[in-house]
Amino acid sequence: MAILVTGGAGYIGSHTCVELLNAGYKVIVVDNLSNSCETSLARVQEITGKELEFFKVDLLDKEALNFVFGKYDIEAVIHFAGLKAVGESCEIPLKYYQNNITGTLNLCEIMKKHEVKNLVFSSSATVYGEPKSVPVYEDFPLSATNPYGRSKLFIEEILQDLYKSDSSWNIALLRYFNPIGSHESGKIGEDPNGIPNNLLPFVAQVAVGKRAELSVFGDDYNTKDGTGIRDYIHVVDLSIGHLKAIKKLNSNPGIVAYNLGTGNGYSVFEIIEAYKKASQKEIPFKIIERRAGDIAISFANAEKAFNELDWKAERGIEEMCKDSWKWQSENPNGYDKS
Repeated sequence: MAILVTGGAGYIGSHTCVELLNAGYKVIVVDNLSNSCETSLARVQEITGKELEFFKVDLLDKEALNFVFGKYDIEAVIHFAGLKAVGESCEIPLKYYQNNITGTLNLCEIMKKHEVKNLVFSSSATVYGEPKSVPVYEDFPLSATNPYGRSKLFIEEILQDLYKSDSSWNIALLRYFNPIGSHESGKIGEDPNGIPNNLLPFVAQVAVGKRAELSVFGDDYNTKDGTGIRDYIHVVDLSIGHLKAIKKLNSNPGIVAYNLGTGNGYSVFEIIEAYKKASQKEIPFKIIERRAGDIAISFANAEKAFNELDWKAERGIEEMCKDSWKWQSENPNGYDKS
């Protein structure tokens, strides 16, 4: 069974490719490498001892995408490709809408043309906006507090409309909470361009000495220590969730949404302490103003994924930080070996 993975060279995509290959799937990756590196795919093949197919393709290029679909007998698509930084999306919203929404429209059009109607969409907990209570359930009202989250929400609504127009589609909307960690081998991990937008790679780069200090975006939230609280999930657990979703699509469920999280919330300060323990390094930090579009607290109820996908997060915060540190300490410059 051939699976097309868009954005497969990226952080979550590369880890999911490992799980797909180990499960016996044929994997075809398309990625424009705008925030990823082809080296990650070489490492994926090294970890698994199996080969995958890679095409440098931007989803805005329909002709190139059509070529890939014409070349292989693709049975399902896992769609990761997209711009993903909350802060940046507030600065350049039009780019986020153009890239994330138009790219997805192109993908769905080409899938329809080639009669490929099984899709796993990489959504986000940002579609819940600022939830009125926690934990967050899948049937909570949807909204968004920033253009990144809004692009995910719009895509979910587009996919709902697509299913209503043609019930032969099977679509899983996977609403991630906060993926961290890396593969236990230390060979693949999160390697953002420039200044990291997410907490963990920033913490890791401070621990390894690549950056002088961590910027903590606000300590005046209505939380136990004033810093934002999030549900952090190990990227390998998250990747396994995609395999479970692929299997679910084979039962023709229609369009379904699942939270992928641990159900536990950790503050920024708690993450810093856990990383200090894992790395045995100091993590200097400074408090700066809140970041546009951020919310105070969010963590998942993931019972639906357990009940319907037979999935749950197995790895705790200590293992997340330990594996992240192994990646960062062995690859202080990420995939750049120069």
